[in-house]
Amino acid sequence: MPADNALLAAGIGAVACGAVASVVGPWLMRSIPEPELEEGETKVSYASLAGRRAAYWCGGLAAAAGGILGWVLGLDAVLPAWLVLVVAGSVLGYIDARTRFLPSVIIWPTYFVVGAGLVAAALATGEWGSLRRAALAGAIGFAVFYVLWFAFPRGVGFGDVRLSGLLGIALGWLGWGEFVSGLYGGFFLGAIVGIVLIAARIMTRKQMVPFGPFMLVGALAGVLLGAPLEKLYAG
Repeated sequence: MPADNALLAAGIGAVACGAVASVVGPWLMRSIPEPELEEGETKVSYASLAGRRAAYWCGGLAAAAGGILGWVLGLDAVLPAWLVLVVAGSVLGYIDARTRFLPSVIIWPTYFVVGAGLVAAALATGEWGSLRRAALAGAIGFAVFYVLWFAFPRGVGFGDVRLSGLLGIALGWLGWGEFVSGLYGGFFLGAIVGIVLIAARIMTRKQMVPFGPFMLVGALAGVLLGAPLEKLYAG
């Protein structure tokens, strides 16, 4: 069921996120430094992505996600933190899809802004239990992905590890059902798409697709489906 003031919140989320991401996305791509590459490794430069196509994609994705989150969360105190994450996520997802890199210079500041938004939400609502759960969920998500990166570095990049903690704190505020289904739903989505691409002979088993976009879509799915799935699991 949509939250109270869902239509107003959806409009705010769609317009604000779409407008900000369409401007901030290309600006960040022109501004952020290139990563140090290993010998023989190549990538598309960030600056070469900073055009109208990036503005349209980042703005469109952010508008869609911001509208959905506004509809689900309503004018909740945690909505601003999630809208910041939407803007950053749309830019990160586009960059990862084009370059297979998730820039830490975008992820780490977003931790601070989203974390500050969650603290402000706790101050406004008194939901300190949600804040503690968010911190614990972020630590768990980061730790699990760190182990996966350590064991299987070709399948999980360290950018995915950084992103897992960021998504974990936002999802953890909402609940454990949202956290589990949202953070790890990306594995399910990535597996399905990978199987389809291999079956269609678009890619081989040795090739890897960028995982960041699946993590971000999984997080959005977790917001939508986490609570119902948790109730279903509980009986």
